[in-house]
Amino acid sequence: MTTVGALLRATLWERRAGLARLAAWSAAEALPAALTGLLTARAVDAGFLAGRPAVGLLWLGLLGAAVLVGAVGTNRAYACLGDVVEPFRDDLLRRVVAGALAGAADGRVDDAAVGRLTHQVEIVRDTWAGLLTVVRGFLFAACAAIIGLCSLAAPVALLVAVPVVAGLGLFALAVPAMIARQREYVHTDERLTRAAVTAIAGHRDVAAGGTGDQVTRWLGRQVDAQARVERRLATMAVTRGLSLAVGGWLPVPVVLLATPWLVRQGLGPGAVLGALVYVVRGVQPALHTLVQGVAAGGLRFTITLDRLLGSCVPTSEPTGPARAGRAGRPDPPALCLRGVTFRYGPHADPVLDGFDLDVPDGDHLVVVGASGIGKSTLAALIAGVLRPQSGTVEVAGLPVAGAAAAELARRRVLIPQEAYVFTGSLRDNLRYLRPDLADPEIVRAAARLGLSDLVDRLGGLAATLRPAGLSAGERQQLALLRAWLSPAALVILDEATCHLDPATEARLETAFAERAGTLVVIAHRVSSALRARRVLLLDGHRALLDSHPGLLARSAAYRELVGYWEGGTEPVRSSPTRERSAPLPTGSARRTSP
Repeated sequence: MTTVGALLRATLWERRAGLARLAAWSAAEALPAALTGLLTARAVDAGFLAGRPAVGLLWLGLLGAAVLVGAVGTNRAYACLGDVVEPFRDDLLRRVVAGALAGAADGRVDDAAVGRLTHQVEIVRDTWAGLLTVVRGFLFAACAAIIGLCSLAAPVALLVAVPVVAGLGLFALAVPAMIARQREYVHTDERLTRAAVTAIAGHRDVAAGGTGDQVTRWLGRQVDAQARVERRLATMAVTRGLSLAVGGWLPVPVVLLATPWLVRQGLGPGAVLGALVYVVRGVQPALHTLVQGVAAGGLRFTITLDRLLGSCVPTSEPTGPARAGRAGRPDPPALCLRGVTFRYGPHADPVLDGFDLDVPDGDHLVVVGASGIGKSTLAALIAGVLRPQSGTVEVAGLPVAGAAAAELARRRVLIPQEAYVFTGSLRDNLRYLRPDLADPEIVRAAARLGLSDLVDRLGGLAATLRPAGLSAGERQQLALLRAWLSPAALVILDEATCHLDPATEARLETAFAERAGTLVVIAHRVSSALRARRVLLLDGHRALLDSHPGLLARSAAYRELVGYWEGGTEPVRSSPTRERSAPLPTGSARRTSP
């Protein structure tokens, strides 16, 4: 699972150009903080106290110019903030939605996902923006004040630094308790959301059963629990106040008490005044903003984001096709079916009956047969879309029955005849199975499949796709590129090129055959069988597994099928029950080599 630290590091690295611009304008914003005390000291000591008011006004004029530069920096810094915050929010929304969909696919209904998608994501987005503002403000303001203090006198900087460090230390000691209480708050918030959704969904039953008072009391207990947690969280304000008193206010009396000693060291009244300006206008506000920002937003951000990531689909997956197996043992086959029986109803004849099949890793298998014979049913069983009434299906050693959707997605990818493309950017469509994928990898894969022209014609990776505006062939090509980019080692193409011309189909199937992993193709044309290493024939009576020449030599049904294909048609099963009455004898596909 992605951790908060890993996600933030990745986000900051991806947005490093925006952060550089933000830092540059923040430095301009901090210019007045760096010069305020120094220019004030010069105006007092070299100007007004020396009887030269014009010189004093000149120094103050320079301070005014610095303030103008700082105002421009503030304006531009806030404009740059959105370049970092909004992409982070969009990525988090995609993760939350993917996690909710994956849970639903596994049969887990999570009402708290509503709270995560709305309330909690917005909390994270707002606090992320606030944290960036707070941290950059503290870093630049504190550094500016320290530089200014050192320019006046190093002893003054030391006098200020000691209480500031002490205040930060007190705050750091209180952070673990703050985290614990913030985590408790998030959990009670989710419980309240779940309870509210349950009550609203069942309001008719509540009204019909006359249990309104009981439900009201139940919801009231949830509200009271959240109120208690919020009160405990509010008590941490005392700790924050103590930290600010020590680190923010204590330096003022320290500097005032040390004034006689500082004067004896040669500092003028203006320098002492400048030191106080740095403390009151620089260090103190920066520390106050940091402590309040971290306490109010930072803890909420960390706990809420950690909670959200715990519900998301993991994105730190292997970058290449998955491999099964244990050290010291041979890897299991890419696909293994044992005694598989499947029928579409309790009284229907089986489509597969005691069916066995082994597909080794790296194989290129094409499944052929008349229309309606059971080819797509077999593909759906392999992918885990259908469950057999008996027998087992394993993908790279993983039993498909009961496997989590996310784990299956890492091991196999199925492209059906009608390819799915959703409204959104081309990049998001292609990265659907690999959210962490970088643009250069997508570009290289498109070139490898000969789809660069299609990507350019659609407007590039940032272009917005609308399924209704794409042809069936374009949707199939995009789905194939998405499958190529997936981490799955097993690719299942269920007539996934039926809307493409033969040349394009040949190019794409050849590319997939050369891809690391295993390829299973439900054939649409006889040319697919010619390119395969092995061909599996389903003819309604038995299943034969051999090479294309081998099947031509030993199977009249295969020769007839090839003849139909070469004549431009495909035979259709005469049975009116389509894929519901094609028994296959046990062990009919056990052969694993031509």
